[in-house]
Amino acid sequence: MPHDLFGTPVIAAPMAGGTSTPAFVEAVHRAGGLGFLAAGYKSVAAMQAEIRTIRESGARFGINVFVPDPAQLPPSAAVLAELEDYRQQLRPDARRYGVELPQLRLDDDDEWQGKIDALLSDPVELVSFAFGLPGPDVVRALQRAGSAVLATVTTAAEAVRAAGQGVDALVVQHASAGGHSAAFLPAPEPQPAEAAQPGGTTAAPGGTTAELLAEVRSIVDLPLVAAGGIMDAAGLDAVLRAGAVAAQLGTAFLRTDQSGAKQLHKDALADPHFTRTRLTRAFTGRQARALENEFVRDHPEAPEAYPAVHHLTAPLRAAATAAGDAERLNLWAGTGWQKAQAGPVGGVVQGLLAGR
Repeated sequence: MPHDLFGTPVIAAPMAGGTSTPAFVEAVHRAGGLGFLAAGYKSVAAMQAEIRTIRESGARFGINVFVPDPAQLPPSAAVLAELEDYRQQLRPDARRYGVELPQLRLDDDDEWQGKIDALLSDPVELVSFAFGLPGPDVVRALQRAGSAVLATVTTAAEAVRAAGQGVDALVVQHASAGGHSAAFLPAPEPQPAEAAQPGGTTAAPGGTTAELLAEVRSIVDLPLVAAGGIMDAAGLDAVLRAGAVAAQLGTAFLRTDQSGAKQLHKDALADPHFTRTRLTRAFTGRQARALENEFVRDHPEAPEAYPAVHHLTAPLRAAATAAGDAERLNLWAGTGWQKAQAGPVGGVVQGLLAGR
């Protein structure tokens, strides 16, 4: 697989939940980058509709799919007990907004097989996976259909496992990245407490994105895409020097005009009230980096139970949005969030590509 697979060093991350719309992905393409649609949380029909829309625009694109965790379908009895306890803990939040907490949903695989079948019958050029590995049979089937397959990894051990399934490239995600961690293997050792850094950002354990990339590059001979804390041309240069063929950025695009992120989220990224990020399971049951707000502080012991917690908190997040309450919303953000710029997507992409 040639290392010019992407045709650009700038990739806009697939941001599920409404941020990576077809219009956003098209704008990234027009500016000289490459965008990925996010299939996560969408029905098969909704995913197919977005693919049709972006194809009609003529933009080049990829798509990202969430891999379901068999251990959560359904959760163990111990995790189920933790979920019931968490549901009780969330009752004050529900009373705050006058909403009802839903019954636990324990069977959501994000329409996994339906999405794979759809992508086999109507292939997309680039298909990436997060939260796990699709399995070698799925990888081979997608490749036979004409797709290049990417896996998202967070450690060298995950990179080796992914390479063993025959994928074409890896997205190497550092812990400084905003939003969900794509980790699918247990951490090799307990992570140290995060330390505040100058400017109010939060240090992510495990060195820098460039250092993680170099570690993976030393043991895996695949094209690597760096992700995590990359906000400007200097950050892009650092990971390219470390061996990446491209960088995948999410937080850098959140505030842009074409981003589908909620306005409340965009405004919070520019609000000096928020001074640090945290990894939290409070909103979804999976570790995700967000601006530290009241909800994050109030629920430090949320269970590891994705996507059950995601469904449990959905009405709370919707109510917080309607109320304009940024203290109770999932404000995904990487450690470099303070550099996120408002304005057209093209301005961000052009700033990254300046001089190349």
